[in-house]
Amino acid sequence: MNNKVYIIGHKNPDTDSICSSISYAEFKNKIGVDAIPVRLGELSKETQFALDYFGVKPQKLIETVKTQISDLDFDSINPISPQTSLKTAWAIIRKNSVKTLPVVDDDDKLVGIASQSNITSSYMDIWDSNVIQKSGTTLDNILDTLAAKCVYSSKENREFKGKVIVAAMQPESITEVIEEGDIVLCGDRADAQNVILDSGASLMILTGNHEVSDEIIDKAKKLNCTVIVSPYDTFTAARLIPQSIPISYVMKKDNIISFKTYDFIDDVREVMLDTRYRSYPVVNEENKIIGSISRYHLISKNKKKVILVDHNEKSQAVNGLEDAEILEVLDHHRVGDIKTDSPIYFRNEPVGCTATIIGSRFFENGITPSKKTAGLLCAAIISDTLLFKSPTSTETDKMMLNRLASIADINPEQFANDMFKAGSSLDGKTPEEILKQDFKVFNINEIKVGVSQISTMNPESFNPVREDIVNLMESMCKSDGFGLMVFMVTNILKSGSELISIGKYKDVISQAFDVKLADNSAYVPGVLSRKKQIIPPLTSALININK
Repeated sequence: MNNKVYIIGHKNPDTDSICSSISYAEFKNKIGVDAIPVRLGELSKETQFALDYFGVKPQKLIETVKTQISDLDFDSINPISPQTSLKTAWAIIRKNSVKTLPVVDDDDKLVGIASQSNITSSYMDIWDSNVIQKSGTTLDNILDTLAAKCVYSSKENREFKGKVIVAAMQPESITEVIEEGDIVLCGDRADAQNVILDSGASLMILTGNHEVSDEIIDKAKKLNCTVIVSPYDTFTAARLIPQSIPISYVMKKDNIISFKTYDFIDDVREVMLDTRYRSYPVVNEENKIIGSISRYHLISKNKKKVILVDHNEKSQAVNGLEDAEILEVLDHHRVGDIKTDSPIYFRNEPVGCTATIIGSRFFENGITPSKKTAGLLCAAIISDTLLFKSPTSTETDKMMLNRLASIADINPEQFANDMFKAGSSLDGKTPEEILKQDFKVFNINEIKVGVSQISTMNPESFNPVREDIVNLMESMCKSDGFGLMVFMVTNILKSGSELISIGKYKDVISQAFDVKLADNSAYVPGVLSRKKQIIPPLTSALININK
């Protein structure tokens, strides 16, 4: 079973979302939980600066937490090689009580499927007497299948190119049926053995565990005929020898249906309904076999385990959340609409940053974050509180920053200046990247609302892309059903924000903030926080709009 726990921030992640995810994963791992931080979007320049500054790699980017094959307890099974004999393959199938065996090449990559039906149906057919030649059966397979010992092995005749015959006749009659290269089963009659060798046989099989005379061995060496002795009687040996052919001769090679570990269960279920095989091989990204899966595995209750940080609204959460098991939520926003099937650890505090809560989790448990993690938590607090210029800031945030800064060995004011300068640059960004770098979706009074925010130390740098941003917002209102889109251009130095309002309900900005829109825009002094200063008045205004 996959016991990994995924620590996930919100879509269009900001610095708090990214840094809190990474930091909380460190905390969880330190207390014995196999935690993996992941992200749902690309990094902003500000976030990238923070990660680079402290030498931390970004999390893996994911799109969904829908249940995948890797989340299930599928069967582990050892594959076989294409050279494995039918007899050995059948023994493995019976020993392990399985219906199929994966067949792999020298690089452990899947090349075929050997099943009970492959083996039984082929064995029930009337075998061509040339099957040993056609299948490329090796001497080792024949020895193993017949439990035989090799008396002499010809170095020249490595491949058996003839048919299989039983020399159950007078010696003079043998010459009429034996051709050069044939494989011949015989008893202990020396005259028959001599005729077999003289006829150019490539392999002579003595049944009944009879001794081979020195004269016959010397003659076999001169004529390059391999000689082996089996303890089985002639009837049994003749019946068994077809089981020495390699599984590659009868296995299914084409149109093999296999699944990769990252395949989603919903897709797997559809394929199984259409094909109805008993089991299917499971391979990794390199097509190397790692197990097999059957229908009964799909009834497993295994789900991805997730912890949500810096959000608790479904519209901001990872796709496929309904298929996952939520273990915890750590957030500092309003309580949203995420539901769980059972009680969870839910921690929501009125502080300026989720990183403040995560820092508390470390210290409450007597654990000191690493220097890198302490730095990331500092970056998140500075970012979300705009170094305490935001009204969301609390004394708890300030105390936490001071404590973490001493571990990270940074000057918060200097670091903040460098990070804001790096993050506020719009150079090289497309209008879509600017709009969506810190974009959140809310559902207020059944109205879909999108609020995006950028913080800048140079608001004039936004002017060249202003028209493109407005056009993009208008397009998204039409295509994505937004009733209102608001773009916040926050001036860090002046502690205020320009609000650009687009959509059917754009005029609600005037009511919510007591301003007049001019060209869809209004400057609101003192407004820095989307969470505390934008969403609450917008909610009140939109709730009252239809009254």
